[in-house]
Amino acid sequence: MKEKVVLASSLCKQYQIGSLTIEALKNLDLEIEKGEFVSIYGPSGAGKTTLLNLIGGLDKPTSGKVVVFGHDLGTYDEDFLATFRCAYVGFVFQSYNLISTLTAIENVAFAVELAGWPRERIGKRSENLLKLVGLEHRANHFPAQLSGGEQQRVAFARALANDPPLLLADEPTGNLDVETGLEIVRILEKMKTKGKTVIVVTHDERILELANRTLRLHDGRIMDTNE
Repeated sequence: MKEKVVLASSLCKQYQIGSLTIEALKNLDLEIEKGEFVSIYGPSGAGKTTLLNLIGGLDKPTSGKVVVFGHDLGTYDEDFLATFRCAYVGFVFQSYNLISTLTAIENVAFAVELAGWPRERIGKRSENLLKLVGLEHRANHFPAQLSGGEQQRVAFARALANDPPLLLADEPTGNLDVETGLEIVRILEKMKTKGKTVIVVTHDERILELANRTLRLHDGRIMDTNE
């Protein structure tokens, strides 16, 4: 049997906005195996980003469990979760979230510095990752000097900086034109061939076709699965 990277059971997440209670996830059960490429799609407000945030330890469940690499994430404090994310998870956000005062290569290097790697190894790793995403020639440019597609590729390089076994991406091609989106799809394809566990929230047909399994999320529940 393959290792279960993600095991969610009766997972619920509620948000309180004034007197209103928003149920983002409702008794959700999910298993994802090591090396799987899983895509998640559904309408706005379905709970897709909430699910990614819970799997990545950026948020905690209201009830139920989300166990990732054997760790029940709802039971740990923020110090442990920060260490856990650094060791296990790479995030790619729709809004890029690059540090504006750092160059492309510095943004990538910063993620590795947090893991405590030696300086020489950090430099080599950062250069290699920018080559992987085809941006070695833009290494010393700041985010404001890069196009949206280039910023997203830097975000991918940063997410992969400390070689995490799990990659989470939230609508990584959502703000990009067709050609630039294709470059992101190619990077995801490389991650799949490397055997990474990849979970992507997307409506992009090209990414959906890459996936081993596609989940449709609606109103906080998984409605169906395509394999």
